[in-house]
Amino acid sequence: MPDPEKPMAAEPAADEPTAAESSSPKTERVDRRGIAAAAALFAACAGLVVYGVLDTNETPERHVPTASVTYEVTGDGTADLTYQARDESGKAVTVRGAELPWRKTVRVPLGKPPVVTVALDAKGGRASCQLAVRGVHVQTATAYGTYGRATCQGELPSPEPTESAAESAE
Repeated sequence: MPDPEKPMAAEPAADEPTAAESSSPKTERVDRRGIAAAAALFAACAGLVVYGVLDTNETPERHVPTASVTYEVTGDGTADLTYQARDESGKAVTVRGAELPWRKTVRVPLGKPPVVTVALDAKGGRASCQLAVRGVHVQTATAYGTYGRATCQGELPSPEPTESAAESAE
């Protein structure tokens, strides 16, 4: 029987921690969302670095200075035409059986000669080519007869050398 003069010790409630439990360190939950976000950011950065190292595009596209050139071929019937257009390698464009009159304005790299050639077929006839650089007439030529040929050609200044091109030339 309990002594009425002694105060009774209160028993802890079931949801309250005991003294032994309250003195132990609390375990905290780790926020995994922050870790996942950091891992995704690291993976993206690593991917960009790897792409930059492995990118083997050794010939980056560069701006080639050009000039406006207008080719015009007048006459009747058809003709095969070849002309210089924007192609740094200097390759020409050929149009087989072009209906005359024909006109084309293109960009030609500086330093490449703008040229248009006219080749008549077995039917012959007459066709004239005209060449204008930056809107200024440069040359006219005329093809006559069976398989007649004419060429109009001009000059474009060479582009100014870039610093890297000047250094490699030394």
